[in-house]
Amino acid sequence: MPRDTRTITPADILPLDQYELIRADKKAEALARKQLTRIAVGPHATVLFENWDSMWLQIQEMLRIEKGGADQLADELAAYDPMVPKGRELTCTVLFEIADPERRDAFLRTIGGVENHIAIEVGGRRLRARPEGDTERTRTSDNKASAVHFMHFDFTPEAIAAWKSNEGTALLLIDHPNYGHAAIISPETRGFLAAECF
Repeated sequence: MPRDTRTITPADILPLDQYELIRADKKAEALARKQLTRIAVGPHATVLFENWDSMWLQIQEMLRIEKGGADQLADELAAYDPMVPKGRELTCTVLFEIADPERRDAFLRTIGGVENHIAIEVGGRRLRARPEGDTERTRTSDNKASAVHFMHFDFTPEAIAAWKSNEGTALLLIDHPNYGHAAIISPETRGFLAAECF
């Protein structure tokens, strides 16, 4: 699996029978990785930073569940390869999680446009998130936000240097008027993501 190419190709995907042989190990690796890449921002938001391995595992799992073969593989690569960080960015999945469906629905109706209110602050710079693709993540009909968002943070060389330095505080921010919260990004997480993504 040539991770250094920063892209996932059909050649990287294992046949289902081969994947089954290593699946338990790969799932255990994913759980360990989430200790570094999962950050709670306030009471309802979880941010999960992505890398090559997390997207590769997602594709393998989707193929395992749906068993759609080559046709499905093309769709999964188109969906998940763009979320592999390409060298000057971080990517993440943002999840708004409330167990009760009615409370979750009511909450999501109060945070329309939240995808435009997510940022990383590092080295005195604020890097606004860029939503993946052109999928509408807030419904125009009722201003209801999606519970799941896929985001990119584009880094300048100066921001990469500040991130790698581990100096100062790095923050993950959500500054929506109805959901204003921040979380510190630990030095361990910064180090892991620097090695994986830059």
